[in-house]
Amino acid sequence: MRQHIQVAATRFGVDRNLVDAVAWQESRYNPRALSTAGAMGVMQLMPGTARQLGVYNPQDVEQNVAGGTAYLRQQLERFGNNVPLALAAYNAGPGAVMKYGGIPPYRETQDYVRQIMQRLSATSANRAGY
Repeated sequence: MRQHIQVAATRFGVDRNLVDAVAWQESRYNPRALSTAGAMGVMQLMPGTARQLGVYNPQDVEQNVAGGTAYLRQQLERFGNNVPLALAAYNAGPGAVMKYGGIPPYRETQDYVRQIMQRLSATSANRAGY
C-alpha cells in the first residue's frame, strides 16, 4: 500500500503524508471498501469520478490510489493549494466548497477535514522528532 501511495504522490506532486492520510480516512487502506453512496476502494472514488480519472478497476489498489491522488491534485490546484479546502472538495465535491465559499457546513465534511489535518499535524510532529 505505502509503495502505491509513494509512487502516486511523486507522480502527481502531492505530499505523500497527505495521500496517506486521505487513504486512511477514506477506507483504512481497504481496497474492497464500498460506501453506501457507492464510493469504492482505498481512496473511495465514486464510479463517475473513477472513469473520468481513467480508473477502470476501482478495487485495483494501484489504479485507485493513482486516481484518488490525481483527483486530490485537481482539488489542490482548483483551491490554490489550500489543503483544507482541497480536502473538503475531495469529500463533498468542489461545487459545495464553491457554493459555501469554504468548507461546507456539513458535519461529515467538517469532521473529515479536521481529522485529516490532525493526522497530518501528528505526522509532522513525528517527523520532527517530537
